Amino acid sequence: METFDVVVVGSGPGSEPVWSSAEGRSVAVVERALVGGACPYLACVPSKSMLRSAAVWGTAADPEFAPFFLGPVDPALAFRQAVRRRDRAVHDRDDFEAAERLRRSGARLFRGDGRVVEPGVLDVGGVRIRYRDLVLVTGSVPILPPIAGLGSITPWTSEDALTTSELPESLVVVGGGPVGCELGLLFATFGTVVTIVQRADRLLPREEPAVAETLTERLDTLDVRTLPGTTVVDVAPRGAGVHATLDIGRPVDADRLLLAVGREPRAQDLGLENLGVEVRAGAPVPVDERCRVVGAENVWAAGDVTGIASYTHTADYQGRVVAANLRGEDARADYRAVPRSVYTDPSVVAVGHTEASARDAGIDPLTARADIGETARSVTEGVHQGWVRLVADPARGVLVGATGVGGRAEEWVSELALAIRAEIPIRVLADVVRPFPTFSRVLDGPLRELARARKHSAATGR
Repeated sequence: METFDVVVVGSGPGSEPVWSSAEGRSVAVVERALVGGACPYLACVPSKSMLRSAAVWGTAADPEFAPFFLGPVDPALAFRQAVRRRDRAVHDRDDFEAAERLRRSGARLFRGDGRVVEPGVLDVGGVRIRYRDLVLVTGSVPILPPIAGLGSITPWTSEDALTTSELPESLVVVGGGPVGCELGLLFATFGTVVTIVQRADRLLPREEPAVAETLTERLDTLDVRTLPGTTVVDVAPRGAGVHATLDIGRPVDADRLLLAVGREPRAQDLGLENLGVEVRAGAPVPVDERCRVVGAENVWAAGDVTGIASYTHTADYQGRVVAANLRGEDARADYRAVPRSVYTDPSVVAVGHTEASARDAGIDPLTARADIGETARSVTEGVHQGWVRLVADPARGVLVGATGVGGRAEEWVSELALAIRAEIPIRVLADVVRPFPTFSRVLDGPLRELARARKHSAATGR
């Protein structure tokens, strides 16, 4: 039986920081599917590639930019071209290069499912290997909602939607979270008649209410029907499509039904019970601030399987925390400023608290807002939809939350994440010189407003 210093189960974003910084230790990586995880092949990269293609094609139909294009392109043709571009971006879902990069690092790749059979021993398809430290990076799986008749149809998951070459004439999206909004907008841009059914009372319910208002307005321009506060209770085949019954009594017929109600950690069938760790179905593997699995010796976890801020960048961060601890450092994860990104058009990015969650945390917040249209860059780019809203703690004089919509907020949100994480005084942030003309200058006004309000608050003792 071979023995490795570190065995990593899963090869997603949380895995690479571990095997790429082994520093003389022997490492084995166990992967049941594609080396690199879902993000490069089935999630982040293909979705952003398709959304970019949709945005460019949509620009050609914009009266402001149409004269710059040679002529109109049929939606079906544009979609086919977008699919070709997507498949190039994901190497046609071939993980050869990723596997070779892993091998060149000195790590040993085992293909198959990994399961702990006893402390220190992992079984991979009948082959047993020993480990001194075990790292779980097994990701997540789509949640199947309790819809009657679901077994009678073949619903799409996000992975199906991002590997298909089919452009359906109509689509029902179950779920109005990040994935549902991104994919709903994507297919609607190419002409699909889209209905988004959302159980919560608004889209992206975790974020500021104004986010849902802006995004709903944008979806309306694409004739997307959004049904908040609604659930699908029953589905049945209807010809080659699907007949969905809603709890409001209204049926919806469509060519396809897309399930986008969320994902749950893939923590089952890992043999954790053999380590004394019991994890119920759908629950995350519990970890401490060092990303060590609670209740187990020399076992660590990173990424979606932990259930903490399930984003690729979180997985990478947790992987770096694990790698540092394996090197003997004392690394601890801090999740106060993990950005939450939705790559719709306009994009939505948030970090830290909303106004409501700040109040729930016992903060009496100051808030300030500005519109993207107030920046010079909005004129040069022809982009006018969007805004930023900042949430501050007046007692400490620091930002505790921010939300940006549009204006490439995903590119400048890191400034806000750093401000929250490092607790940079608002007076310092208000004094920062930002380049002209950029969308990031939308921060200037709100930060100065907060600095003045905080100064007044301190002076009056209120």
